[in-house]
Amino acid sequence: MSDSIYRHIIAITNRLLSRRPFDVQIERICRLHPHALILREKDLSGEAYQTLAEKVLTICAGYNVPCILHQFTQAAQNLGVRKIHLPLRQLEEEHVKLKSGAFELVGVSVHSVEDALRAQKAGASYVTAGHIFATDCKAGLPPRGTDFLKEVCSAVQIPVYAIGGIRPEEKQIEKVLSCGAAGACIMSGMMEC
Repeated sequence: MSDSIYRHIIAITNRLLSRRPFDVQIERICRLHPHALILREKDLSGEAYQTLAEKVLTICAGYNVPCILHQFTQAAQNLGVRKIHLPLRQLEEEHVKLKSGAFELVGVSVHSVEDALRAQKAGASYVTAGHIFATDCKAGLPPRGTDFLKEVCSAVQIPVYAIGGIRPEEKQIEKVLSCGAAGACIMSGMMEC
């Protein structure tokens, strides 16, 4: 895959998938210069997440890769991070905090056109829509496909990033871009690169 395609990719972490020490893997990802990196380590406590985030933020800053924290709004505020990614329910629950200006970028995970419209109305800066292709992360669930992605992209005025079953070495990035998406989110392919 050409280096220029990485500018359309948001790397999503899952330290349990990495075959290398996590910090080494984050550095490998940052050397590819993706559009951004989402630190998605949902199983950690808030304190453990904040400690890990400090290390990852330092690595990302060294490569000028924006780091978006995931779900842990308090850790983000403690660290002065103004980029956060949330489930739709959390966005709606924390609407007042988010409207206070604590965050300059708010991403939201969506699974329907209705979700995307709700996220946009609640102030999301972008959405991730999926899962688009078959993925082990959603084993047994049929993918929503590129027609679904086109519908989401047409319904909202904010950037849409495809997620689910996207591998960096395949032609899926071009497919999602042709649907109107701003890019794609990749977890397994980035954590195993």
